Amino acid sequence: MAKAKKISIIGLGWLGLPLANTLLEQGYDVKGTVTSAEKALQISAQVPTVSVLTLKSDGIDLTDASVFDCEVLIINLPPRRVASIEEIYPAQVAQLLPYIHEAGIQRVLFVSSTSVYPEVNREVDELETRLPDKPGGIACLRAEHLLQNEKAFRTTVLRFGGLIGPGRQPHRFMQYGVTNSGGNIPVNLIHLDDCIAIIQYIIEKEIWGEVLNACCPEHPTRREFYSRAAIQAGIAPPVFLDDEELVYKQVSSRKLVHDLSYRFKYQSPLDFFV
Repeated sequence: MAKAKKISIIGLGWLGLPLANTLLEQGYDVKGTVTSAEKALQISAQVPTVSVLTLKSDGIDLTDASVFDCEVLIINLPPRRVASIEEIYPAQVAQLLPYIHEAGIQRVLFVSSTSVYPEVNREVDELETRLPDKPGGIACLRAEHLLQNEKAFRTTVLRFGGLIGPGRQPHRFMQYGVTNSGGNIPVNLIHLDDCIAIIQYIIEKEIWGEVLNACCPEHPTRREFYSRAAIQAGIAPPVFLDDEELVYKQVSSRKLVHDLSYRFKYQSPLDFFV
């Protein structure tokens, strides 16, 4: 299979737009979608071909189907927090399938989430068999399976940890003063720079048909991470009450690092503050 040159991104949002800009700089032919004409106009100077795509319960509203004229389709549509999301979100992703089939796309990258893993108080990897315990995780896992079961194209599933970067500075996620318990549990985070670099790596190395976790290989505690974030932001560090420990998971990116030789830009979330 020839190296991909034409890439389309369904969802030019917080991750999708800077990803598109990076791929354009690398010489790729990039198209994408947004959910409103206003947004399309705002970013038209950055991405030459932008379509307006709205997923509804009874079908798709799409202004320009040429967005599916591509060699790699990146589906970057995070599930919204609504009732019955575990049913609604996979159904929305399924609405893309006729367009993928008609266009003959053979390579799909689905941006998923480590929310597919339950809180099991241990390390989890891509071979984990226990099912998600939250609606958002169930929704993502069902959408993953929907795409993976398709035989006409190969899907790589990329499960990102918590996203940090421009507009998502760590201190914004803290409660001021006393916080929840669980100061000693590990964080599973990834920086936008690594998100973009990993997607580039998958495309360039032709890594298809895989399921990959993607978060920093090192996992400081919530106390360590958010205390450092507070210092950087110039605010009082949080106080963690450890009378009770929260359940947790520690997400392994060993497959991405050791099996596929990706080198993280940020080995630890604490490196975000260097």
